[in-house]
Amino acid sequence: MPRWRALPEELDPQVGEFTGRLRRLVERSGLSVAAVADRTGYSRTSWERFLNGRLLPPLRAVVKLAEVTGTDAAHLTTLWELAERAWSRSEMRHDVTMEAIRVAQARAALEGAEGAASGAGRGVRTAVAAPVPPGDGGGARRRRVPMILTGVLGALLVAVAAVLLVHPAGGEPRKAAPRPPATPVPKPVLPEGVKCSGAGCAGRDPEAMGCGGQHAVSPSRGMAGGALIEVRYSKVCRAAWARISGAAQGDRATVSAGDRSATARAERNGAGYTAMVEVTGDPARVAACGTTAGGVKGCARAAAN
Repeated sequence: MPRWRALPEELDPQVGEFTGRLRRLVERSGLSVAAVADRTGYSRTSWERFLNGRLLPPLRAVVKLAEVTGTDAAHLTTLWELAERAWSRSEMRHDVTMEAIRVAQARAALEGAEGAASGAGRGVRTAVAAPVPPGDGGGARRRRVPMILTGVLGALLVAVAAVLLVHPAGGEPRKAAPRPPATPVPKPVLPEGVKCSGAGCAGRDPEAMGCGGQHAVSPSRGMAGGALIEVRYSKVCRAAWARISGAAQGDRATVSAGDRSATARAERNGAGYTAMVEVTGDPARVAACGTTAGGVKGCARAAAN
């Protein structure tokens, strides 16, 4: 009997219950994880992640497990749909938390900048409005007059210098000095393990960049022959990709978002996924289609809520 690891504490109870059901099916079958991987066409590493609550298995993998263990596929599919909705809700809560952190950091930065500017302004006003020491009497007034004249003369010299700098005698007017560069916008705060966002994810491997797993959902799915084709979308990475499973080696999956697209072929285990494309609009408009080696084509459709 396999010795399972403890499920992650942050795992949604609905997902935990579904994962426990998968574990019991494997235990009752008497199969090892390696044997399950061999019979379902998914790698041993993938099944270890599925059975340890690190990744929700694709629907095709669940159907394959039902076939291997002689379980009612319809009942198991219903449990999977409930688990997927719970997984998506957990991702939404995580996104809201990260958004709150970003807003708090932005507010703190703005308050710090405003405080620095206010302090500088108070320093200038203090220097200009320095009071005359008390008890100085007439001597203070006598010293004040030369100081005022000196200040006026200094102001005139500064004005003349400014005019000469802008319009030097006998030459062309000089251009105004360039403005200092704008303060760079801070990069978005990404969850631990996520390595890109938006355009920086285009053409990259979603798993290698940390955009898959708990950070991705499947807003649409469909069938291409006997293969399952899915749109995988990561809100935190602002990117999408296509995933194909249960396919024959050489079957293709293509994802497109606007004028951006990427294609990949299924590997020997019948699964594969494309590189990412940036998503700047509604993720529901991202398209994913699969084409079998025999030319049968099918596209993903929006998943029912």
